Amino acid sequence: MSFLPILLIGGAGEIGQRTARSLRSRYPDVPLLIGGRSKPKAEHVASALGNAEAVVIDPRSDHLGLGDRQTSAVAVFYADDQLSALRYAHARGIAHLSISSGIYEIAPEIAIHMQRPDAAAMVLGYEWLVGATTIATLTCAKSFARVESIRIGALVDEEDQGGPAVAEDFERLAAVMPSVLARTGGAFVWRDGDAAGSTFRAIDGTAIKASGFSSIDIAGLAAVTGARDVMFAIGTGVSSSRRAGGAKSTEIIIELTGVDAQDAPLRSRHAVFHPGGAAPLTALGVSMLLERLVGLDGKPATPAGLFFPYQIINHAAYLGRLEQEGGQLMTLAVA
Repeated sequence: MSFLPILLIGGAGEIGQRTARSLRSRYPDVPLLIGGRSKPKAEHVASALGNAEAVVIDPRSDHLGLGDRQTSAVAVFYADDQLSALRYAHARGIAHLSISSGIYEIAPEIAIHMQRPDAAAMVLGYEWLVGATTIATLTCAKSFARVESIRIGALVDEEDQGGPAVAEDFERLAAVMPSVLARTGGAFVWRDGDAAGSTFRAIDGTAIKASGFSSIDIAGLAAVTGARDVMFAIGTGVSSSRRAGGAKSTEIIIELTGVDAQDAPLRSRHAVFHPGGAAPLTALGVSMLLERLVGLDGKPATPAGLFFPYQIINHAAYLGRLEQEGGQLMTLAVA
């Protein structure tokens, strides 16, 4: 089966390149368009991939500078302030995935989707590491009859800060959102000051000071599980693997409380671990979303609608791919 090219806007960046390589390794015949601001950089990436072409993206143009070229899906790896890529995709009825918007920025995107909800699939891909947190949390929550609280602690190794686009995202979000979103007692609240911070324990038990983060994971997990208390925090420091003398990694600590099938109190603690850091884990989610959106895996393409990543990606398949890359979903001791 032949497919139209998948457009990766920001495809020459770190996460974009990893996503492109992931797609190429599994689907060597699928053409890719590496879009960006610098054609020489995009050409270098496209040449190394094979069956790929570099294109310069013009956000002021209705066709992004692509003319009448057809594409099957669009993934955006940096903040698209003008929503140019979304408008392009929506007008043409092709799937769209963005990973850089903040929770406060979704209203304009949803407004575009609402004008033609039957146009194509649109994924709100700005969960922490694009599905890694939600898929793992929902998998762990299966042992609960009722989930009452969810606490997420993401540890970012200080040597794993990502590329320029990642830095721009964090600077933008910090500037416009001094308060952080959480769910407390069944209500969504905004916390600031000392109330926005927390501490969690890394995989090796080290206490990590963290700052609250308004991740869209909070809204999705609360909707699925009904948990009345959900909070998300990010701490920067030394990852457990590097503290043990190895290389940097990324880890997401998941703490759940609730009751089991016999209505007895139940607590669990887990961790998502990837030995390569945040970028390859993000690329894993993006590549699996694109293969499902387009139908690269031989199944029907994702129908029109508005989705979170965890609603599209097969959870068991995701965890299997995570293990193939040397990562794992771990069960940790509860203090």
